[in-house]
Amino acid sequence: MSPDQVAAFCLQLPGAREDIKWGSNRVFSIAGNKMFAILDFLGDGLAFKVDHDLFLGYVDRPGVRPAPYLARAYWISMATPFPFGDEELRQLLTRSHQLVVARLPKIRQVGLLL
Repeated sequence: MSPDQVAAFCLQLPGAREDIKWGSNRVFSIAGNKMFAILDFLGDGLAFKVDHDLFLGYVDRPGVRPAPYLARAYWISMATPFPFGDEELRQLLTRSHQLVVARLPKIRQVGLLL
């Protein structure tokens, strides 16, 4: 997937919006300010949240590393071209979205769960 395809996919997820933060980072978030993906992360990469029990398995893969400043919250990052196939990347971005939704108060989760 290209960065533009990633952005288009992220914006299709329920409640997602895009903001430009920290210079040129394209931040995808829900519920106002809860980030689930960042494009152009530290230059030309992608970062997103993964399940904590799968975090170490992902960072062992070639081209994937812990996201600087966000690794303690189980975020991974990668440079373009992305080391995942299109379908796997879509699934991971959807899962990142759902991990963030699950941490919202129950009243704010309505309409955001898949």
